[in-house]
Amino acid sequence: MRAFLAFFGLILGALVVGALVAYPAWLLLHPHFDFAFHRIASRVGELVLLVGFLLIARRLGVADRTSLGYGLRRPLFLREMGKAILLGAALMLPIIVFMGLLGLRQWPNGVAPDAAQLGSLIVHGLITGLIVALIEETFMRGAMFTAIERESGARAAIVLTALVYSALHFFARVRIAPEDVTWTSGFTLLAQTLSAFASPLDIADAFLCLFGVGVLLGTVRRVTGNIAACIGLHAGWVWVLQIAREGTDANRAHPATFLISNFDGLVGWLMLAWTVLMGLGLYRYYARRAV
Repeated sequence: MRAFLAFFGLILGALVVGALVAYPAWLLLHPHFDFAFHRIASRVGELVLLVGFLLIARRLGVADRTSLGYGLRRPLFLREMGKAILLGAALMLPIIVFMGLLGLRQWPNGVAPDAAQLGSLIVHGLITGLIVALIEETFMRGAMFTAIERESGARAAIVLTALVYSALHFFARVRIAPEDVTWTSGFTLLAQTLSAFASPLDIADAFLCLFGVGVLLGTVRRVTGNIAACIGLHAGWVWVLQIAREGTDANRAHPATFLISNFDGLVGWLMLAWTVLMGLGLYRYYARRAV
């Protein structure tokens, strides 16, 4: 568990340091730059996370390309990633369409986006998907997975990385107005960031769904031996979900609204069932290709 605790402690440490340093940094920067308090705190936390990640990865011997999941030759890696992006998007699209047909998702004000708006959603969604997938998969299914697998085995690596992956999605976005900033604002920010965990039953459906996604990605990582497919699948899913999130609204008046979570109106019990079905198919697909 030493490897898991090192990475988990890094995440908690980045949050705490961000909260502690945010106010002094805001006093230093705000008179000269119009930086929001929460952005200063998040940038401090991200810097701590990056530096800590590099140090821990080197310490645990997972800083090389193979350990990070990039062991494939570049042309093959990019080809596998590209295929997985299209596969991920193709697998996510049917459940989003199904939500729309059920009436769980609807056009904002009943108006569908025009061609220009749709094009913007598609481009923005793809860029967001690629950035999110590259960062999260390198951290989770790259360094963290490898370190835990070497120490505790593949099952532990799949489960523990999935738990952390799911939990990170519930860090709330908090805003504190400049006139409300005090020396305690960093701690207020930290408490509100983690506020979702104070009511675990309220996020249980979304948490289990995202945990299932994490298990699926960890299984693909184990079967393929690299993160090319993980990045691609993750990017493809986020691509479609981002389009749905920005281009449609959750219909909270629908009698079956319990199927989609209050978290984002997308992940939930319905998406969890779909993730299980996707997982069965993807495992067979990648297991056959790995033989």
